[in-house]
Amino acid sequence: MNGKMLYAGTFDPITNGHLDLICRGAALTETLVIGVMRNLAKKPVFPLDVREKMIRAATEHLDNVVIDSFDGLLADYVKSNDIGIVLRGLRATMDFEYEIQMAQMNARLYGGNVETIFLMTNPAHSFISSSIVKEVFALGGSIEGLVHPAVLEIMKGSNI
Repeated sequence: MNGKMLYAGTFDPITNGHLDLICRGAALTETLVIGVMRNLAKKPVFPLDVREKMIRAATEHLDNVVIDSFDGLLADYVKSNDIGIVLRGLRATMDFEYEIQMAQMNARLYGGNVETIFLMTNPAHSFISSSIVKEVFALGGSIEGLVHPAVLEIMKGSNI
């Protein structure tokens, strides 16, 4: 696929499930933009600069990945940045119900030639969510294998 693809999320923190989708998405496009959302409604634990640092560390091996941040509507970001494809990941049927509604609303808002593609999460990562990772980490449990080793080091240096 040519052009730019967007994979957006809060990435609080980026998990190996996210990273799997990023690697697979990067293989499908010229440029994969990782859009780090400044979604204050989700009240992220890690500040934006730390989340970007985690993503940079986990994706440094990918030459066609660009990291950017935004707030507001995803559709506005897509239109103003000439994005042709939006990547979304699906872990389970529950994700699909939410994601299809969002994709259909965004398609209405794009008003143009933007496609949303869905990739199924690798089954090895299907149980991983940023929320679970944060909770286990905050309670002193091991999250090795759930996040990139560089992300784990950054998390250990944080104050959560």
